[in-house]
Amino acid sequence: MSILGRQRTTRDKAELHRVVMPFLLAMYQEFKDFSKKKPDAALAKNKMGVANRLLEKCRAVLESEASLQFLDLLDEDDVPQNSDVILMLSQYVAAMEQFKETYYGWDGDEDTWFVSD
Repeated sequence: MSILGRQRTTRDKAELHRVVMPFLLAMYQEFKDFSKKKPDAALAKNKMGVANRLLEKCRAVLESEASLQFLDLLDEDDVPQNSDVILMLSQYVAAMEQFKETYYGWDGDEDTWFVSD
């Protein structure tokens, strides 16, 4: 696809992606480690709050993307297990990676975000 034909996002979403993605990957890794030790352990309410704050930021990045319909927040009324959290976080990681693949790339001079001005 030509540079002119590239899909574009906003500067704000590109910047939020840059900020949020390392936290999402770190959280995903932490929960993978928790899940190996205790996959059936219930998620503590404070961890659920931290996770949902991060997932809300991901949802802001993905608000116009088709993948958003497949992404849920953790339900405080139905306390998830570590293995459930891994599944949800893996979906967010995939959606955020797809976002970057869609809107980030080589412009002929450098790798950059394709944003509308």
